[in-house]
Amino acid sequence: MANRVLCLRPEADFTRVDAAAPKTLEVAYRGPADADVPALIKASDGLVIPAVGPKLAPELFEGTALRLVQVTGAGVDRLDQGALTRLRIPVANVPGGSNSAVAEYAVTAASMLLRRFAWADAEIKAGRYAPFRARMVADNLKGIEGLTVGLIGFGTIGRAVAQAFHRMGAKLCTFDPAAGDAALAKSLDARPVSLDELLAGSDMVSLHVPLLPATQNLIGAKELARMKPGAILIQGSRGGIVDEAALAASLTSGHLGGAAVDVYSTEPPAPDNPLLKLTGEAASRLLLTPHIAGITRQSWTSLFRTAWQNVERVVVQKLEAQHRVY
Repeated sequence: MANRVLCLRPEADFTRVDAAAPKTLEVAYRGPADADVPALIKASDGLVIPAVGPKLAPELFEGTALRLVQVTGAGVDRLDQGALTRLRIPVANVPGGSNSAVAEYAVTAASMLLRRFAWADAEIKAGRYAPFRARMVADNLKGIEGLTVGLIGFGTIGRAVAQAFHRMGAKLCTFDPAAGDAALAKSLDARPVSLDELLAGSDMVSLHVPLLPATQNLIGAKELARMKPGAILIQGSRGGIVDEAALAASLTSGHLGGAAVDVYSTEPPAPDNPLLKLTGEAASRLLLTPHIAGITRQSWTSLFRTAWQNVERVVVQKLEAQHRVY
């Protein structure tokens, strides 16, 4: 059978958001741990995988006739680039499909931390309405307008987040060795600065870089110490970019005003993850979400339709892949 594709995510993920696979493709849906996955990979013309999940062993791709590995999101860190490059198997992602969702997450998380919405919810439910309201008023809590947001990473997603904060009246600065979109940065009055300058001058720091050797533990104890007292960190990029033990320590000491964390060094986070061990006010200043910053019904529809169009383009139409990463 020609045009065979193996998809390592449930068919229901696609059908429930009106993004079913094209009828020109013969698709087998499996979980990554299913016993027949290695054989199906070898028998398939294309492989579709989620961006989030365990790493795929390079041996799975040996001796295959795959014409494309299509990731249904932006991140490709589940794959061994060296092995797939050597085997000449193209890898494509879907850049930008989660832009609006991640931007919405970043602005929402920032507002919740700045104005202590989740913390207030817990205090009211514990019967401490009056004293906590009095504390919130006395602490003269800030909103987003007029604060400086530092964006580490000014690629497709970072730019969308910058635009969202700009609409809220924030000032912007950026750090991205790849420079990003200079014209957009200028239109948003977003100043390109060094990492040190960004950390020292920002009221909120939002991360939007891929996990690479150069970004592993990019934000550690020294970088957190450079941040302004009371500043907020938003980690919605990839686990491993922030040293979680250092972040927990900074929250415990009271140096950071708050942090939102959507991604973890291991997922799900282990019970001994230092962020899960926080107690008291340090825990109240931490907002945790389960790697869903980029997930909405709308974003999945866009991501999945684009992914299937690319698979059909390569497998059926025999054209070059779009959004090829390597």
